[in-house]
Amino acid sequence: MKKNVLIVTYYWPPAGGPGVQRWLKFVKYLPEFNINPIVYVPEHANYPLIDESLLEDVPSNLTILKTPIKEPYKLARLLSGNKTNTISKGIIAEATKQSSVERLMLYVRGNFFIPDARKSWVKPSVSFLSDYISKHDIDTVITTGPPHSLHLIGLKLKGDLNIKWIADFRDPWTTIGYHKELKLTAASEIKHKELESQVLNTADAIIVTSNPTKKEFEVITNKPIHVITNGYDTVKTVDFSLDKKFTLSHIGSLLSKRNPKVLWRVLSDLVNERNEFAQDFQLNIIGSIGEDVLQSLDKIGLGMYINNLGYVSHLEAIKFQKQSQLLLLIEIDSEDTKCIIPGKLFEYMVSNRPILAMGPEESDVEEILKSTNTGQYFLYNDYSGLKQTILKHYKDFKNGNLQSHPIGLQKYSRRSLTEVLSKIV
Repeated sequence: MKKNVLIVTYYWPPAGGPGVQRWLKFVKYLPEFNINPIVYVPEHANYPLIDESLLEDVPSNLTILKTPIKEPYKLARLLSGNKTNTISKGIIAEATKQSSVERLMLYVRGNFFIPDARKSWVKPSVSFLSDYISKHDIDTVITTGPPHSLHLIGLKLKGDLNIKWIADFRDPWTTIGYHKELKLTAASEIKHKELESQVLNTADAIIVTSNPTKKEFEVITNKPIHVITNGYDTVKTVDFSLDKKFTLSHIGSLLSKRNPKVLWRVLSDLVNERNEFAQDFQLNIIGSIGEDVLQSLDKIGLGMYINNLGYVSHLEAIKFQKQSQLLLLIEIDSEDTKCIIPGKLFEYMVSNRPILAMGPEESDVEEILKSTNTGQYFLYNDYSGLKQTILKHYKDFKNGNLQSHPIGLQKYSRRSLTEVLSKIV
């Protein structure tokens, strides 16, 4: 008989973006390991990104429970217009460039909605799920955040029903980069840390997506912590042909602080120094982009080489990954982002295209790229290394032999990762 497991998640199709993929894929494969997933999600949630194509990945026989959620974003949008959407996507302007409305919104978000703007869903969810769990032979609940308010649902259910509770952290809580942008008072910062500690010390097991996050949490709790990264899945066959131009493509959000000016300088210099490179080069931006990043590109003379496509469906993103000549993976140059392994990395790795990644020292991304032979990793001050590597890739492109030669990718398949998860459950 299969074990019933209740999964509490905010992001679920038709939501788009990376937050959806992790548990959508776990749910797909859990039945193969004698586990029956039951998914609990908000009804009519205010998702910043929509991707209707992901609905096709939801198993037809999956039990999905929904209850309404009240969110402040509709009111906030009336007051601030487009600023609400950009902030909810994580695109926060530099402090010196924030309007008074943006500063106010960040202050309210950080201090009046602890741990986040979905906190009002906790109480009704606990009430609904307590009744459901008691009637449906469920002894294990998994909560996944962010939003980390969902872990408070697990915290309360654990206290009331003494069920087994697993807390999955797709990102850290109080050390994630945007947390510092919320203009927290000292009291609010203490409250966040108290809630984080309660969750980490009450859950029966904790799952994180990177080794740095595991090390960070081990300082706070003695509970077992397991690293299960994100991964890749088999996708529908997509028709594509390699780009004729020497395309460098970044897929996903380019936040204001995710702005590698050294890379833009390298590309600008290559354009100015080599006429043939200038004729072949194109920079694809696929996803949300901060205004600061666009201004940096324009200022350095790369505006005319940009193909800014905005957000596309997941299936379209896969196509761009496969047809691009070179894939860019850019992370913020900060101690706080060493623990971040973007979900798109794993899809990049199976695209057969070389990856050029940038970020802070001692990032797990660097080790994964090296061990799988799928790309190269650079720090933000490595002008010469970047230039040399891009020139080598360009030479291979001109010779018609630019491609990736990956090894050892199987352990990052969604099915293999789900098998690891099933043993924890």
